[in-house]
Amino acid sequence: MASSTREWKYDVFVSFRGEDTRTTFTGHLYAALEQKEISPFRDDEMNRGKRIRPELLKAIEQSRIAVVIFSRDYASSSWCLTELAKIVACMKRTGLVVLPVFHYVDPSDVRNQKGIYGEAFKKHEEPSKDSKKEDVYMWKAALKEVGGITGWDLRNRPEAKVIREIVGVISDELNGKLNRKLNRRFSENFSKHFVGIDSRVEEMLDSYLREGLGGVHFVGICGMGGTGKTTLAQEIYNRISGDFEASTFIANVSEETKYQGLVAIQKQLLSEILKSEIGIWDVYEGTNVIGNRLHDKRVLIVLDDVDEEEQLKALVGKHDWFGLGSRIILTSRDRHLLERCGVNDVYTSKELNDGEALELFSCRVFKEPYPKEGYVELSKDFVNYAKGIPLAITVLASCFIGRSIHEWESALDKLKNYPDPRIFDILQNSFDGLMETQKELFLDIACFFEGENINCIRDILESFGYYPDYNINVLRDKHLITIDEWGAIRMNGLLQFMGQEIVHRESPKRLGQRTRLWYYEDVYYVLMNNIGTAVIEGIVLKPPVHEKVQLCAESFSKMCNLRLLKIQNVLLPNHLYCLSKELRIIEWHGYPSNSMPASFQPNKLVELKMHCSAIIQLWKGIVSLDNLKLIDLSDSQKLIETPDFSGAPNLKHLILQRCTRLYKIHASIGNCRWLIQLDLNGCKCLEILPPEISLESLEVFDLSGCSRLKKFPEIVGNMSCLSKLDLEKTAIKELPVSVQNLTNLTFLSLKDCKNLSSLGVCCSWISLKTFTLSGCSKLKKFPEIVGNMSHLTELYLNETAIEELPSSVEHLIGLTFLSLRNCKNLSSLTDAICTMTSLKTLILSGCSKLDELPENLGNLEGLEVLDVSGTAIKALPSSIVLLKNIRVISLCRCEGLSSKSLNKLLGFLILLVVFNILISGRK
Repeated sequence: MASSTREWKYDVFVSFRGEDTRTTFTGHLYAALEQKEISPFRDDEMNRGKRIRPELLKAIEQSRIAVVIFSRDYASSSWCLTELAKIVACMKRTGLVVLPVFHYVDPSDVRNQKGIYGEAFKKHEEPSKDSKKEDVYMWKAALKEVGGITGWDLRNRPEAKVIREIVGVISDELNGKLNRKLNRRFSENFSKHFVGIDSRVEEMLDSYLREGLGGVHFVGICGMGGTGKTTLAQEIYNRISGDFEASTFIANVSEETKYQGLVAIQKQLLSEILKSEIGIWDVYEGTNVIGNRLHDKRVLIVLDDVDEEEQLKALVGKHDWFGLGSRIILTSRDRHLLERCGVNDVYTSKELNDGEALELFSCRVFKEPYPKEGYVELSKDFVNYAKGIPLAITVLASCFIGRSIHEWESALDKLKNYPDPRIFDILQNSFDGLMETQKELFLDIACFFEGENINCIRDILESFGYYPDYNINVLRDKHLITIDEWGAIRMNGLLQFMGQEIVHRESPKRLGQRTRLWYYEDVYYVLMNNIGTAVIEGIVLKPPVHEKVQLCAESFSKMCNLRLLKIQNVLLPNHLYCLSKELRIIEWHGYPSNSMPASFQPNKLVELKMHCSAIIQLWKGIVSLDNLKLIDLSDSQKLIETPDFSGAPNLKHLILQRCTRLYKIHASIGNCRWLIQLDLNGCKCLEILPPEISLESLEVFDLSGCSRLKKFPEIVGNMSCLSKLDLEKTAIKELPVSVQNLTNLTFLSLKDCKNLSSLGVCCSWISLKTFTLSGCSKLKKFPEIVGNMSHLTELYLNETAIEELPSSVEHLIGLTFLSLRNCKNLSSLTDAICTMTSLKTLILSGCSKLDELPENLGNLEGLEVLDVSGTAIKALPSSIVLLKNIRVISLCRCEGLSSKSLNKLLGFLILLVVFNILISGRK
């Protein structure tokens, strides 16, 4: 950092090349500066055709501000490039403020050495040239550094206006009106304070860099590209660097490592901390010098954009390399890198909220915190496109200063199809650093799986060879995806757009040559015109709502490498006779054929989802389906029976909801040892289940609505995983005794089983939480409770024929809800019910034969709701006054209840109200 007492010889140094800039733009700039009594360095007398002279490099060191004019032939001059490299060195070392001007050239060509700048470097790299390899690397790094600063683009702006702005910024800097060092990469050099930075800086200072932490503290700042990690680190550095014996901010560590090597960065770190040049020959020597020379110094070191463990080991390897109170701040896109290298705390840079984003955009465009009238909605559209990424907002804003509304509208339409290359390049850096498998996973998420639950697609990703347990975490650590609280994979909208654009660029014009297709129009065109190729690996076709499209069945014949197919509402005039044997997932809503293609070899198939299909039978005989994990044919109303599952030993989910013609489940289902879910809800014609089942992994078994099913199979072997059994509205008369072996059952419903007359002699489901028997109108007896059923919290016995409850209900000590509504045969309640001390709700409404309540009802101290409406009770037990938590007592239609009991209840309620008021007053 520049010292505040440093004496400068020149106010401004102008770096330029070309007679056109000298005689026009540069000449006018010099004149404007001198008119403002600003002293620029003039080098008119030097011959720029010769090797650069030391006087010129000295002039750069002695200048406060450098204006770099990137003209079309700037990069062809080794003189200019050496000048630029010196400017970058001074920018880092002395705080030289750099203002770039893009003189009718594209800033991205400068930054990435493309176009005419790329052609210039090809010549520099020719063997016949005397340019050294290390010089070329240094020049490229300098162009990328300065080209990344948002400056002035002359292609669409009047020169005179740009010159006035530049002179104004220089004047402000020289007069001390700019109170912070201008950010080198992401913010405009003439902007106001970065919106939202204060709260983020304060959070960092209060949580991770506060005084009193003691020792040596390593702090990381991580996040996706463009979220302001460098800006935040620079702002913190500016605020606290004066509190340390020495400090240094080393920018672009990852790039500098590639171009200069770690030794050069070690030298830079040491020279800026020790204020003298240090000779180092290799990385090993550098680590020793850093550890030995800095261990007693209280230093602040910022390493910006680290991406390799070797960088950290070489520069800040251990805490004891530095004196007590030192702070090491590291920025990176890779959270895992920071964590595994012993960073004490990691702060995730936050995207801007909607208000901050709009303010930043408005400040850049209008120089005001809110958009001008007429531009508000368009500004919000651009802000929404940028998804809270400060870099994207800043880049977009720079394009619209002084533009008309029509230009704004046109640009917005363009952005929807063509991303801004400056934003794209920054975001793609994270993608380019991935391994090939991780890249493919990222692209699949961007095109197909954003918003999907990771647990639901894990098998699919595993089948693609993505090793999701590891690589999903890699993408998350690099902030390319997040996993929300419900397990859904989320991707920032701009990152998703970038991923889709990468696929688009595989073949911009030939749709059949792209690996993934997901836009409706693109997919429709390919399938309609039969131009699919072996390149295509994934297709998603979702026509507009309520619209069906007709496609050529032969379209699928050429797509031999298709591994993902998601399609719906499609008509095929011809029979489908071919599908790729590489398919892992078929999700075809409304599949129009009554069978799968005879030639289809689904050996790799993992998921088959065909809602509302015309399938009659999936396959005949035994088919080898070792990888198949899920079959979902819900609402396939032509399906008659299931196939033999012997060839699908790894099936986990079989979902056949509302297959209303299905009457038989093949006996082989009973041997699917990995089956987790068997859902036959609404299969109203189902009559036949295997006589025995031994599904040791089954967790959910749903037979609700199977109104013709009369018999539940015997449980054979260990089915301890089953937690939910739903038999609602079946024709079952009784349960087999073996059902009692379901020791981990938590939910059991026999609601509206009108033929159910017996549950057996006992109940012993020790894990059961919810038990529903409502509507079992033939059930006269509730079984004895055997063993510990303390987990049961809800018991529904509404509209049953139960005459009494067994005294063993006293064992239901965890019951909180008991409903016996409309049990017309219930004439009394056992006293044992009053031992249920956890009971909060007791519903007895409509029990027309019930004429009294247990006298010791007051033992239920936790009771909050008591509903005895429509009963025949004549009096309330005197112990009711002990119900201190009661909130509702319903006595509607209790015609036999005496006025004496009502008065007694009224007095009790008044006392209860007074008591609660006194208690609340004390609190």
